[in-house]
Amino acid sequence: MKKHKKRLTQAEEFEILKLVLDKFLWLGFIIMAYGLLLVFGSRFIDGLIAIVVGALVLILFMIIIVKEYEIIV
Repeated sequence: MKKHKKRLTQAEEFEILKLVLDKFLWLGFIIMAYGLLLVFGSRFIDGLIAIVVGALVLILFMIIIVKEYEIIV
């Protein structure tokens, strides 16, 4: 018996993508906020590292958006 994959409409695919990308956005923001908390605390270097990691997550978010959808300028 052959299994058939369920096809998603473009709207359903977009809704799923929004859910996933929203998690990337929150994760990047939370990491950067934690880094800022560390910078104002006693661990300056660790805070800067966390801010850079958060920025990398947000850059990854941007790359996924640009790759997935054609940006019309």
